[in-house]
Amino acid sequence: MAKSCFSIDLGRLNEFAAAVKADPEKAKFTFKTETVWEDGSVSKTRARSFEIKTDEPEPLGGKDSGIDPIELLLGSVASCVSIGFATQAAKRGIDLKDFKIETEGDIDVRGYLGIEGARPGFSNIRYTIRVDSSASEEELKDILRAVEKTSPMFDNVSNGVSISSHLEKSH
Repeated sequence: MAKSCFSIDLGRLNEFAAAVKADPEKAKFTFKTETVWEDGSVSKTRARSFEIKTDEPEPLGGKDSGIDPIELLLGSVASCVSIGFATQAAKRGIDLKDFKIETEGDIDVRGYLGIEGARPGFSNIRYTIRVDSSASEEELKDILRAVEKTSPMFDNVSNGVSISSHLEKSH
């Protein structure tokens, strides 16, 4: 079966957008995950009915048995951009034959290791979208601009978000 961005349920999306416009309270969600430590540097994170296993590569003390959380961040950005790209194309009546997003991030792990001289996170994230479509390059660039304006993950990573923590000691 051929891929198509037209398999996105634009009717449902448009109905929801209209409901949100009429009542902005309907736009507010709290997403939740639960991460359970398994052993060593292995954890499993659950969101709704889905599960992702994370681990560190061997040089960082892990067994390389799952995706590294820093790679998961790259994948989160790319998958959100992917959803947005397909959705924005469908909204414009542009079908996509195929596309792939390659995402990279530069990190100096001295920060993670507690060694002075570097922060623990990425210094730069970049991605390339390779698109197979009959749309013009300008139409595809318009889609990308709309995606980057509306993507929650692109926004979270580009603009930062407040994070708070709470510790509870079990007995």
